[in-house]
Amino acid sequence: MKNKEHTRQVRDTVVKKFKAGFGYKKISQALNIPRNTVQAIILKWKEYQTTANLPRPGRPSKRSAHTRRRLIRDAAKRPMITPDELQRSTAEVGDSVHRTTISRILHKSGLYGRVARRKPFLKDIHKKCRLKFATSHLGDTPNMWKKVLWSDETKIELFGSNARRYVWRKSNTAHHPEHTIPTVKHGGGSIMVWACFSSAGTGKMVKIDGKMDGAKYRTILEVNLMESAKDLRLGRRFVFQQDNDPKHKAKSTMEWFKNKHIQVLEWPSQSPDLNPIENLWKELKTAVHKCSPSNLTELELFCKEEWEKMSVSRCAKLIETYPKRLIAVSQQKVALQSINLRGLNNFARPIFQFFFVKKV
Repeated sequence: MKNKEHTRQVRDTVVKKFKAGFGYKKISQALNIPRNTVQAIILKWKEYQTTANLPRPGRPSKRSAHTRRRLIRDAAKRPMITPDELQRSTAEVGDSVHRTTISRILHKSGLYGRVARRKPFLKDIHKKCRLKFATSHLGDTPNMWKKVLWSDETKIELFGSNARRYVWRKSNTAHHPEHTIPTVKHGGGSIMVWACFSSAGTGKMVKIDGKMDGAKYRTILEVNLMESAKDLRLGRRFVFQQDNDPKHKAKSTMEWFKNKHIQVLEWPSQSPDLNPIENLWKELKTAVHKCSPSNLTELELFCKEEWEKMSVSRCAKLIETYPKRLIAVSQQKVALQSINLRGLNNFARPIFQFFFVKKV
C-alpha cells in the first residue's frame, strides 16, 4: 500500500539533482528515499515536465460498462420505473447494485427523478386535430389573433391547493399556528366563473349559479359576450373562441351564434394548453388566495376585482406570443417523424416518406 506521498519540495530536489548529473542510486542515498520512487518522479517529469500532482481518475467503478448501459437503457425506455425495479432487474443477471449507485449512474447520464406532469389524455384523433389546427393557423397575421375573444370556465376553491404560502421558521416549528394554513374538507366550497379576454384586456366575469347547461350558457353569452366585445373595441367582425364542451357545441347554441353573425373559432378537443386564458386563470387564483377570502361571497368579490386588475400588457403579451404555441405543436410532430425515420432502413425510409410525411 502506498504511504504518505513526498512533498513538492522533495520532488523538485530529485529533478534538480538529476539535471545536475546524479544517477538514481546517488539521489536515493542523498535524500533517503527508495530508488523506485526516484525513478518514478523523474519519469513523470520527463513525460509531463512537472512534479505537481496531476488529476487522478479515482477508484475504478465496480460496475461494468454493460451494467451501466443496461440501467440507462431501462430508465430511458421506461421513465416510470422505480429504483427497486432497476435493482431487481440487475440482480436477475447476477449483478447486485445499490440504490444509491443506480441514482448516481443515472444522474451522470443526465436522468433525474422529477414529478410527472399531468396533461389531458390525447387519442390519435385529438393529435391529428391539434396538428391540423396548428398548421392551418401558422400563417395567420398578428392582427387576426388580436380579433379573437378567448373564453373559458373554471372552478375556484375557497381553500384550494392554490393557497400555497412560504413561511420563515426554525426546525421543529412546522406545526405552530403562525406557520400553518387552515384547511377544510372539499376545499371549503367553491364557485364556478365564466370570463373572456382579448389582447386589449379582460372582458366580463360572471359567477355561474347552479349547474351549467346549454340554456344558462346562452344566457351568459346574451348578457356578456357582445358587451365585452364592445368594451374591448373588437368591432363586429371579431372571432369567438370556446372549447368543445357539449353545452358549447349544442345545436341551439350554434344557431344562436349564427343568428348573431358571430364567427366561432374551430377548436381542437383536449387542448387547454392552446388557450391563453389558462395562464390568466393561474395568475387569478394565486392573486385571489393571497387576499385570504373567508367565505364564498368574498371569494366572488376578490375574483372579479383581481380579474379587472389584469394588465392590458399581460393580455397583449399572451396573444403576441401565441404563434409560438402553434410552432411547438407542429415541431412536436416533426420530431416524432424524425424519430420514426431514423428507425427505418434505407429501403423502407423513402416509402414511409412518400405515404406519410408528405401527406401530413
